[in-house]
Amino acid sequence: MSAVPTGKVKWYDVEKGFGFLSQDEGEDVYVRSSALPDGVEALKPGQRVEFGMAAGRRGPQALSLKLLETPSLREERGRGERGDRRGGRNDAPVNRKTPDELHGLIEDMITLLETKVQPDLRRGKYPDRKTAQRIAEVVRGVARELDH
Repeated sequence: MSAVPTGKVKWYDVEKGFGFLSQDEGEDVYVRSSALPDGVEALKPGQRVEFGMAAGRRGPQALSLKLLETPSLREERGRGERGDRRGGRNDAPVNRKTPDELHGLIEDMITLLETKVQPDLRRGKYPDRKTAQRIAEVVRGVARELDH
């Protein structure tokens, strides 16, 4: 059995510089842009990856990522076509999530709220500033996706 965890990209937000991986065995893993291989700026949902992992304050975090699959040419073409349909703005590709991706993002947001915010609120205090800022980022990201 391999000591290096593997899985698939659940979702990744280029603008925010983070996302989540689904391990083949185990819980979801947070991934930041700093863990991406040199020259890689984005991850595609469903893309197979291998990664080093460490326990972070909020759960497992990917340290270094290796792509086991790269996006197909068809997927790359599709991204450009979506940009063309939104009024010809090719300078900023549209990164709208599929319903399945958005469902996963909302599940992650709910888990985050249940595990990081509700316990503090039950004890009569607000979450620390850093946690609150990160959660607000996730909630705003979901809101942007729903507002398309």
